[in-house]
Amino acid sequence: MIPDEVIEQVQSAADIVAIIGEHVKLKKVGSVFRGPCPFHQGTNANFSVVPRGGYHCFVCHEKGSVFTFVQKRLGMNFAEAVKYVGEKSGIEVREVQRKREGPDPREPLWEIMATASAWFRTTLWESDAGAQAREYLAKRKVSRETADKFGLGYAPHEIGLMRGYLSGLGFSDERLLDVGLLVKREEQDEPRPRFRDRLIFPILDAAAHTVGFGGRLLGPGEPKYLNSSESSVFSKGRLLYNYSSARHAIRRAERVVLVEGYFDVVRMVDAGLEEVVAPMGTALTDDQADLIARSATTVFLLYDSDAPGQKASFRSADVLLSRGVTVRMVTLPEGEDPDTFVQRHGGAAMEKLLDQALDVFDRKVQLLERGGWFADLQRKRRALDRLMPTIRATTDPITRDLYLARTAQAAGIERDVLVRELELLPRRARGRPAPPAPAPSLRPGGIAPRHSPELIVQVEHAPESSAERELLRVMILHPDLVDKVIEDVARVETDDTVETEEALEPVTGPTPVVRDPVYATIFAELSSGGDLSIEALAERLGPLENSVVEELRSEPGAVVDPARSISDAIRMLKARALRERIDEHAGMLRLAGEDEKNALLRKTEALRKELAAVGGRDWRSVRRLNT
Repeated sequence: MIPDEVIEQVQSAADIVAIIGEHVKLKKVGSVFRGPCPFHQGTNANFSVVPRGGYHCFVCHEKGSVFTFVQKRLGMNFAEAVKYVGEKSGIEVREVQRKREGPDPREPLWEIMATASAWFRTTLWESDAGAQAREYLAKRKVSRETADKFGLGYAPHEIGLMRGYLSGLGFSDERLLDVGLLVKREEQDEPRPRFRDRLIFPILDAAAHTVGFGGRLLGPGEPKYLNSSESSVFSKGRLLYNYSSARHAIRRAERVVLVEGYFDVVRMVDAGLEEVVAPMGTALTDDQADLIARSATTVFLLYDSDAPGQKASFRSADVLLSRGVTVRMVTLPEGEDPDTFVQRHGGAAMEKLLDQALDVFDRKVQLLERGGWFADLQRKRRALDRLMPTIRATTDPITRDLYLARTAQAAGIERDVLVRELELLPRRARGRPAPPAPAPSLRPGGIAPRHSPELIVQVEHAPESSAERELLRVMILHPDLVDKVIEDVARVETDDTVETEEALEPVTGPTPVVRDPVYATIFAELSSGGDLSIEALAERLGPLENSVVEELRSEPGAVVDPARSISDAIRMLKARALRERIDEHAGMLRLAGEDEKNALLRKTEALRKELAAVGGRDWRSVRRLNT
């Protein structure tokens, strides 16, 4: 039996127009292709092919998918048809047996989402409630034609409109809760819409099923953007916005342009750049990188020009390089994002920027050179620590060799020294690690969605994270102490900030104290100054983070003395920071000349004394116990 994911991969990669066009003379009419029907041997253009869908004859009523066409036209069974289409699409299908039997269990959920999407569109254009959203689109210079191309809609502020409409069509509250269109708080008697007073962006999977929505708030409030909750059809970390529409353009262009937001995609496509996708406000995941690598050999990172945008670019680059693709980084003028740049200067100007894009590693070295990070021994060591993970992530041997040569030239170091460094086990990065791959979402309270299998979420933590964990426990159980924890953590951070032309995350800014990716996300939300109620946190956090919060809340007696818990945790984190600086000095010794080694040894000894003063032995004991 062919696995479902293989069937979907082949179907999403297939160019149905090209495959059917080998047997039928097709001509583009609007957004579809028309020709004579090959089944009833018609002569008029009654046979229609939809690029992202299937085919249909308006005379003999033959219809189906690309697999159905191949089966009927060439006399193949389903397995042979999948293999045939796979070969046409560059995908090898192995161990082909037979089609799965019965309908896809996700079809009822796709039906709900498609129905809701149509209602959102109607509300946007045909109701008085949608006037504000129409004005907003006009202000952003998004035409009706463009909005319809992306299926944009509007979710009104009124609580009962969508629920009443869908209930009238036979969709129960339970099913609407399953797909996240409705949410219900513990203190509420009735469920409420997840999206209210928001411009709606339908999110499609690779096979063009509507599986979720992104909502842009039109008035004041937070969060500005809100996505559907995780469900059996929607997993944000496995989807790319606009991928189903862009995949054929990506294959033709042999490139993909990766942007950050919905409006960036809309504006770029409207300007004629069709091979554009977005990860929907998340750090690029392994699943998303795999999807990109299957479609293109070159990725252009076109994130915002501010420091967070550049940081996101470099994080995404390492994930993509590990898939063997070429990664180029586009530099926008200061203060611009793809949406504003294309709106002001047009698609041709954007193409020029793409032509000028640098290899992402060259861009990283360029920023380090501008910041003076190769000028002295200590900064050089830190710069190399930030470049080496990118070299390690690069799987293409030629690209890796070029990166080594570029680093050796920039740092003035023998290439053999860098090769030996690569052979060492990667040390724990000083910066915040990349987020883990997403898991199916849990509702507030750790409850799995109804259509999901029973979930067991396990978060892997380094032994040192116990101190971080205790700080979070205090912040969650004693919100009045949140400010104190924030202040104490800030004192532990070592500030490496220097004045540079542009921000580069791996070498500027304070070294984070909270390193574990799940803990760091929770800490950031607790430190944001927003609502600290469990319900509000659950809305802002992901599935793993919510499961950790619930676990910490389940042991209220674990904090006997909050002040002592804070001081002990801070002491251990300070000791960890000192040990890392000692390790850093040891690494610098390998690069130092004779006249520099004595100074480094003196600094190392001073750090050891400081470590002993904060309880270095106690820290080692804690590590052994946790291990």
